[in-house]
Amino acid sequence: MKPVIDNIECVAEGKFLRMEIIGFTDSKGKKRKWEAVSRTNSRGAALIIPHIVPDDSFVLVRQFRAPAGKMVLELPAGLIDEGEDAATAALRELYEETGYEGKVVRCLPPGNSSPGMSGETVTIAVIEIDGNKYRETPPVAHPEENESIEVFTVPRGELREFITSQRAQGVGIDAKLQALLTGMNI
Repeated sequence: MKPVIDNIECVAEGKFLRMEIIGFTDSKGKKRKWEAVSRTNSRGAALIIPHIVPDDSFVLVRQFRAPAGKMVLELPAGLIDEGEDAATAALRELYEETGYEGKVVRCLPPGNSSPGMSGETVTIAVIEIDGNKYRETPPVAHPEENESIEVFTVPRGELREFITSQRAQGVGIDAKLQALLTGMNI
């Protein structure tokens, strides 16, 4: 028997998130309940891997994340707005958060980032940035009013050391950034 969702009950809703109780029947026919959250205002998120060439550097951001209770080092990311595709959202978010512009090299299929808590999907967009464009004039970020984002460009060979130093300073490290580092075998 394949598990099936029986019902979804909204128990609380805010401006951005909805708390739900999901009723489902498991593979053995047993009725179960699961607590979850969903977004009220998005079709998913875009996670950006911004690679500066020919420098072989990456753009990272650090910002306060209230649920984590501290500053967190992350890859740039943001929600996909109504009417946008993931590539468009990734380019928009990269520009807003960092000031950099680039071209989307590829978008991976959407994946679930925390499936035990949410059904939200995240599309990873690899964006190539022409570093020569920013030699004379560094980019200027255009964050939303509620964002206070610090931008870092880190050469590939210094990523592990940079992340380790951030962690030593009490900065949280986003698991997606750690996964990238592991996948790059750095």
